[in-house]
Amino acid sequence: MSSDPRDVLTRPAPPPDATVAYGDHPDQCADLRRPAGDGPARPLVVVVHGGFWRAGYDRAHTGPMAAALAALGHPVAQIEYRRTGQPDGGWPHTLTDVRTGVAALPALAAAALPGRVAPGPPILVGHSAGGHLALYVAGRAPETVGGVLALAPVADLAEAYRLDLDDGAVAALLGGGPADVPDRYAEADPSALVPVRTRTVVMHGLLDRQVPVAISRAWVAADRAAGGDAALVELPECEHFGLIAPDSAAWPQVVAALRSLHNDHPGIDAALPTR
Repeated sequence: MSSDPRDVLTRPAPPPDATVAYGDHPDQCADLRRPAGDGPARPLVVVVHGGFWRAGYDRAHTGPMAAALAALGHPVAQIEYRRTGQPDGGWPHTLTDVRTGVAALPALAAAALPGRVAPGPPILVGHSAGGHLALYVAGRAPETVGGVLALAPVADLAEAYRLDLDDGAVAALLGGGPADVPDRYAEADPSALVPVRTRTVVMHGLLDRQVPVAISRAWVAADRAAGGDAALVELPECEHFGLIAPDSAAWPQVVAALRSLHNDHPGIDAALPTR
């Protein structure tokens, strides 16, 4: 792995096998990757990229991660969505785009990758702001989600606003703070949506400087206190970007957590140490 973990954001990856549209806007699309080998059809894995919801980051930086998951036999979709700094980005379109796309992508992927996508809702793998979006969709439309792997998620928007993560990223997404637009926080904040009824694993590196691990700890504790069963995996030697880098020391644990969300693999307790 590079000495600069942010290098993963600009690392090249093989081109996708297909790109599909789930809406009319140019950013309402997803890149599809065919699973390697001739194994059985498996649930679609939808990778939801991060970047604090900003237009400066798009799905391209998840190419290495998505290609690595496809090489392991998973059909993969890298979803794009409208982001802040763009016309129509931010509230509500950033959130509704992902919710709409997650519902539509299994059928679109099954048509584009015949015989390789199992029926049923997808597993969402969301990183950072993408982790927030994955938890949001699971909380608001659980029937469309088969499982969530949230990697260093921004799981509490009110706390992220208070901490001013990425220089006002939450205010840019929602149009203000909790006192300004409380209804938007009530709708979009995963901390208001517990318990999540979808199988959920949260992973977070203890060296993360972009999203404090305390946010994941508090969210998982709140989910479990409300009757949920979300699991938290803490990685002592991992920072923010190692979670999406296939050559990082954390990557085997990310893969094990994803596999634990499949019905044909053991549960998280059998696959990984958790807290």
